[in-house]
Amino acid sequence: MNNNEEKKIRVAITHGDLNGVGYEVIIKTFSDNRMFDVCTPVLYGSSKVASYHKKLLASVPQEMNFLSLRDASEAQDRRYNVVNLTQEEIKIDLGKSTEVAGALSRESLNRACADLKDGKVDVLVTAPINKRNIQAADFDFPGHTEYLSHQFGSSSLMLMVCDRIRIGIVTNHLALKDVPDALTPELLIEKLTILDQSLRRDFRITRPKIAVLALDPHAGDNGVIGDFDAKVITPVIEKAQEGGILAYGPFPSDGFFGSSQFNNFDGVLALYHDQGLIPFKLMSFTEGVNYTAGLPYVRTSPAHGTGYDIAGKDKASEQSMRSAVYLACNIYRNRQEYDELTANPLK
Repeated sequence: MNNNEEKKIRVAITHGDLNGVGYEVIIKTFSDNRMFDVCTPVLYGSSKVASYHKKLLASVPQEMNFLSLRDASEAQDRRYNVVNLTQEEIKIDLGKSTEVAGALSRESLNRACADLKDGKVDVLVTAPINKRNIQAADFDFPGHTEYLSHQFGSSSLMLMVCDRIRIGIVTNHLALKDVPDALTPELLIEKLTILDQSLRRDFRITRPKIAVLALDPHAGDNGVIGDFDAKVITPVIEKAQEGGILAYGPFPSDGFFGSSQFNNFDGVLALYHDQGLIPFKLMSFTEGVNYTAGLPYVRTSPAHGTGYDIAGKDKASEQSMRSAVYLACNIYRNRQEYDELTANPLK
């Protein structure tokens, strides 16, 4: 390789639920050869399953071939690399949740994470899983974010990213009735800190401004509706400001999004899942990306689910998957640049 040629980033891609739209959006993303200028894909799945899904897609060139690998270290640039998880025949039931699909989802994640730790791949992009069929004795997590935090031994933040907004979620996949008790000052400061550091290192924003949303309607309306925001959220924001984090709020989410006030901030911290995901998906359902901030490795994912209802019908949009690949590569480079610039600070 020419010394002046930039080394291709190796993108580990887990195949998710093989009965959903995962393979479709992956194949569509890399059916454009220009993606090879961006990175080298390494799919953890099955070349036979990939070929099966490819035949269902009239919109992609059928001459697209997959390079079967035993190990990610064998991956080649400008090829569709596939680390085969099994040599056995795999039963495909499009649009259905099966034990086989769940087991292979787990195996794909475990293999990709192991190779990420070993340096065989550089970043991780995950296709959608079924949160029920993936459950097992060694996988007791409500989603990717919690699994990856455990896998890498690091606190993390689910950060939804698109061109218009970045929204972090404090409590992830938690029943709404359990949210208030989970929102401790310690957790809120932890998530605010992760968001602030990610905006600086991963997105190269020097002095990020963060908006914190309120829990109660109208932020409690001066105690008429509730006092949680005044007693818990406001002191946390003040403490964060004392620590150098430019946090503001708490903002009632209806007016905050309705008036487009989010345009004045670099990041938003939502307190629970739907508070952040509903406005995010209204803004960017087909292109949004789920990024796990705070991990020692870069992980992104398309912001949609398994899409069982359209699996195998050549209807799934690859825009979110392509955006996930782009974002993973951009953050990887941003981290390298940031770490180089801050390695030897002046005293």
